[in-house]
Amino acid sequence: MPLHPFRRLMEPLIRPAFHFYWRFARGATLGARAVVIDGSGRVFLVRHSYVDGWYLPGGGVETGETMLTALKRELAEEGNIVLTATPRLHGIFLNARVSRRDHVALYVVRDFRQDGVPRPNYEIVEHGFFAPDMLPDGTTRATRARIAEVLNGGPASEVW
Repeated sequence: MPLHPFRRLMEPLIRPAFHFYWRFARGATLGARAVVIDGSGRVFLVRHSYVDGWYLPGGGVETGETMLTALKRELAEEGNIVLTATPRLHGIFLNARVSRRDHVALYVVRDFRQDGVPRPNYEIVEHGFFAPDMLPDGTTRATRARIAEVLNGGPASEVW
């Protein structure tokens, strides 16, 4: 799928600027993501407006937030998903593709409700639940690896 013309123009400028800011404004960055599994065994994925590929929902942990609070906020924003029980922590990973200072906590969410389908917005342009053996084209390598770890019970990597 071709990039939106504005995004194609701005992406080479915005991504390095954010990386520069984050590198010097924050000692380390933390993120929280989830493998959200519905009653049919399907996994919830999102596609962002600002980067190619399909990802597990989640995002950055803001100053003063716990990882779980950040996860709850991100799931509500990206998927209209509300936790109905405490999720299980699967692992904490180094995400060196973003920065050597970036770490991601991955949770497994099986108990949730979704009161209506989320509407695409400026950040999330597509979303959906997908069978693990039928993930959409463009699902990232790390997303596929984390799903396989959770669903197949294999050892978790330390690297995202």
